[in-house]
Amino acid sequence: MRQNVGSGSPWESEVGYSRAVRVGDGVHVAGTTAVRDGVAQAPGDPYGQTRVALEIIAAALTECGASLSDVVRTRIYVTDMAHWAEVGRAHGEVFGDIRPAATMVQVAALISPDLLVEIEADAVVTPRDTPDPDLTRP
Repeated sequence: MRQNVGSGSPWESEVGYSRAVRVGDGVHVAGTTAVRDGVAQAPGDPYGQTRVALEIIAAALTECGASLSDVVRTRIYVTDMAHWAEVGRAHGEVFGDIRPAATMVQVAALISPDLLVEIEADAVVTPRDTPDPDLTRP
């Protein structure tokens, strides 16, 4: 059985993608940036954009019956590797105890010049034994 989860973005139908897809115990979250209601959040702030992208990913996982603690891999795309420490700090605050396999690479550009970070996540749904990390802490 396949479950597609959308974000409401007009590009989903135009481009043909979903925010997240669950098949069996696997959940795959599409590349996620810090865009809410069509507006880039935390302009010029790679740490802030990473936090927002992870919040959006967490919401998509929840819609699929998963959580951040189920994430087994992340892929982080940055437009400037000089921001790796800020992006890594935000990622570590969320995934420090979960420790998924992770990759960070620099790309030439994202879909908008205001966006500095894009993150993909893959999860395997497992029984709950630990709570999700707190995304409200800085």
